[in-house]
Amino acid sequence: MPFDIGVPELLIILFIIILIFGVGRLAPIGKEIGTAIRELRKGLTGDEEPKEPKKPDEEKKPKE
Repeated sequence: MPFDIGVPELLIILFIIILIFGVGRLAPIGKEIGTAIRELRKGLTGDEEPKEPKKPDEEKKPKE
C-alpha cells in the first residue's frame, strides 16, 4: 500500500472532516461523492443504461 494509512490515521482524518464540514453536511457530501464516482465509472467504461420509456397509461393518467 503506497500510503500505509491505518485505522488511527483514518479516524483522525474523519474527525478533522467532521470539524470542518459539520455532521449535518456529511451525508450530502457522501452522496455527491458517490454520484461523482458512479458517473466517472460510467464514463470510463462507456456503459450507458437505456432509459426506460414511460408506459402509455402513465402519461395520460391525470393526477388526483
